[in-house]
Amino acid sequence: MNANRQQPTANSPLCTGHEEPTLTRRSALARLGGGLGSLALGNLLTGEGLGASQTPEQISHFFPKAKRVIYMFQSGGPSQMDLFDHKPHLVKETGKELPDSVRGGQRLTGMSGNQATLPLVGSPYKFAQHGESGMWMNGELLPYTAGIADEISLINTMKTEAINHGPAINFLQTGSQLSGRPAMGSWLDYGLGSLNENLPSFVVLITKGKSGQPLQSRLWGSGFLPGKHDGVRFRSEKDAVLYLNNPKGQSAKGRRLMLDRLKDLHQAQLAETGDLELENRISQYEMAFRMQSSIPEVTDMKDEPEHIYKMYGEDAKTPGTYAANCLLARRLCERGVRFIQLYHQGWDQHGQLPKKLPIQAKETDQASAALVMDLKQRGLLDDTVIVWGGEFGRTNYCQGNYNPKNFGRDHHPLCFSTWVSGGGFKGGVTHGQTDDYGYNIVKDPVHVHDFHATLLNQLGVDHEQLTYKYQGRYFRLTDVHGHVVKNIIKS
Repeated sequence: MNANRQQPTANSPLCTGHEEPTLTRRSALARLGGGLGSLALGNLLTGEGLGASQTPEQISHFFPKAKRVIYMFQSGGPSQMDLFDHKPHLVKETGKELPDSVRGGQRLTGMSGNQATLPLVGSPYKFAQHGESGMWMNGELLPYTAGIADEISLINTMKTEAINHGPAINFLQTGSQLSGRPAMGSWLDYGLGSLNENLPSFVVLITKGKSGQPLQSRLWGSGFLPGKHDGVRFRSEKDAVLYLNNPKGQSAKGRRLMLDRLKDLHQAQLAETGDLELENRISQYEMAFRMQSSIPEVTDMKDEPEHIYKMYGEDAKTPGTYAANCLLARRLCERGVRFIQLYHQGWDQHGQLPKKLPIQAKETDQASAALVMDLKQRGLLDDTVIVWGGEFGRTNYCQGNYNPKNFGRDHHPLCFSTWVSGGGFKGGVTHGQTDDYGYNIVKDPVHVHDFHATLLNQLGVDHEQLTYKYQGRYFRLTDVHGHVVKNIIKS
């Protein structure tokens, strides 16, 4: 945090962490004033979702432009210069050596760092301008995304600090390269509360049948925040959430009676100890009980008309596919889920990029664009932020020997592309500029912390004030950095 900025005190509304192992209701409420921190803690004490009784603007730092986020995470690192960042000069330089003046001593991974040469490779795909905005994009591989060019803000100057998948994915999801920090969805659930009473506020959907970098549950974990803010993974099998249904011989009435008696015991112990974790446990039991009826309803997509399936693509009829998950994300959005995290693996193309990249694009292009347009026609795009992007980009040089029909690209953290839509973001805007080689940023960089700060801003949250005290330090999603990227936000 900025050294000149006043730090939260024990009586400050920003003091959202716990300074003692146990607190009574009376002392906890007395120690905390108004503002986001006390409201988040109030949520813990009452066991009720804030969305049930308060609107987002009542608990935000300023009036929000968006209520929810759908994050379509493309795990592996999509190649920006083959999809979004048009580099005709790089095409002309194909086969030549990467100039030392361009590389600037930047470290490389062990997969290409020992190569005798680093031959440049321009994109073999055709780029064109799309929409009224004239946005440059690879319409050959992304025809549907090109069709929504005027609905998105394309950021070609994203940058990260990590060069390997594990730390880089962790950084985009939690704001830290190290494990153990809360995911963005957990921060939002903690700070803003839920918009619904019967579904989790943070839901995770993973494309089935895909291989790639492992996606551990820590990526959607709540870290040091209370466990009730964990993301809940929905699976495509019969039981969307594991261990949710009653065991054989257990009726709903019996389950309700058991939960009532268990709550009585917890409340008695809470009155004696003031242990806030008991309230957390009670709320989780109650949510699980309500989810027994709400999850089958939201995951049963038989009521979707045929024209919707055509919009998302035929794969939308197969549970667990990327297209089906995009459609399910829209249904969750309609029912008040605040943060919906989609994961799609397979973008890590160290080799055979000309063969594998078109497959990845085909699997994701139509459904991603359909989600934007579907939300728009339902009046939900204005207050929903949609994000599409991976953990880093790819190199402008070839990994291994260059073959025009069979080449690959290594990891590149210095610049990559991400697009956002809805939620108060401008449409038809291309932000930032990289050099002619697509290797370095020359104008308007967007660090991961800047990106997180901007997303929080659209949700009405000052990223410097959403904090939690843990082990003597005030933590936040953006760590001690981050600036809102104003050029892509509607005034």
